[in-house]
Amino acid sequence: MAALVIAGKDLRQRVRDRSVFILGVLAPLGLAYVVSLILGPIGPGSARPEFGLVDMDRGAVSASFVAVLQRLDRERVIALTAGLDLPSARRAVDSGDVAAVFVVPSGFSDAVTSGAAARLEIIGRADAATSAQIARSVAEGFTGQLSAARLSVATAQAAAGGRLPPERLHALSAAAAGAAHPIAVGTVRAATKQLDAKTYYVAGMAVFFVFFLVQFGVTGLLDERRDGTLARLMAAPIGRWTIVAGKAITSVVLGIVSLTVLAVASTLLIGADWGDPVGAGLLIAAITLAAAGIMAVVAGLTNTPEAANNIQMVIAVALGMVGGSFFTLAEGSGFLAWASLATPHQWFLRGLAELAGGGGPADIVGHLAAILAFAVVTGVAGLVLLRRRVAG
Repeated sequence: MAALVIAGKDLRQRVRDRSVFILGVLAPLGLAYVVSLILGPIGPGSARPEFGLVDMDRGAVSASFVAVLQRLDRERVIALTAGLDLPSARRAVDSGDVAAVFVVPSGFSDAVTSGAAARLEIIGRADAATSAQIARSVAEGFTGQLSAARLSVATAQAAAGGRLPPERLHALSAAAAGAAHPIAVGTVRAATKQLDAKTYYVAGMAVFFVFFLVQFGVTGLLDERRDGTLARLMAAPIGRWTIVAGKAITSVVLGIVSLTVLAVASTLLIGADWGDPVGAGLLIAAITLAAAGIMAVVAGLTNTPEAANNIQMVIAVALGMVGGSFFTLAEGSGFLAWASLATPHQWFLRGLAELAGGGGPADIVGHLAAILAFAVVTGVAGLVLLRRRVAG
């Protein structure tokens, strides 16, 4: 009961000074949103590149290309503005209304069907290189299909000794253009076991800031000693371990409540997917214990709360960067990919990815074991060091 009273006092103090709300909810949620805007969209429905179309040919082949663009527009892959003329298209690119414009010149269809050289033009903005590259890829995909059709017609003509009449060549061209492709790339629904962007950013920021949040409890002993209140606690009829336990409870409660609120808020506000609630809850509890243990070791090795806060900040930032809170380092076989596994952050994010793929608590036993290993080793060491601070 004495440990709970100490923890209750610390929790009320942090709630009154608003620090728990800033570090526990507002900062990670806000930073995750900002990072997502820089590296990728966080809301449902990512932004589509906006393209224009100038069709000066209006032939059969250009109609096929227009159909391809319209299909991509219906599938919300691109946003297409058709019916432009060349001057208005250039103005749209210059003003930024569109990122690139497809230009089908006059005689394009006749050149393709007759086997002559044909050219499909793209006008893109210099400051929209990614969108311009997407436009180029779309055009290259279409021209690749045309080249395949022309090659098949040329093969048929060569097999006939070059004696096929023009009407036969046109019929073969139409048949080749409308033939189904023998190889196609498609998508299938599967459990990817990979976090989507919005969940990754929120989870990464959440586990990053929980290391700052839990320090409020474990460094409380140093605050108590600096303010002179630790002597009063030691004069009370309670054991030294009770004081340490009260501070540890403060850290654990702050961390679990913060991560839980973030999980619920991010799910409701931006559509993050934390997977199975039970599995996510186990990961939240485990990472909180690991964070509290690591911060307790630092607090136990320093003499002042200022020194502890400075060192804890460096450790939290370093672990967050290596562990993948900002961007993943786990892919590949380099040193950083291996080093990321030496952080609880990476195991936490991998556990969430397992849950995102449809897994449950039984599928994250290994991830929980790795995180709890950090918690046990650092937690025991941290409690012993903090106990010595109380005794000293």
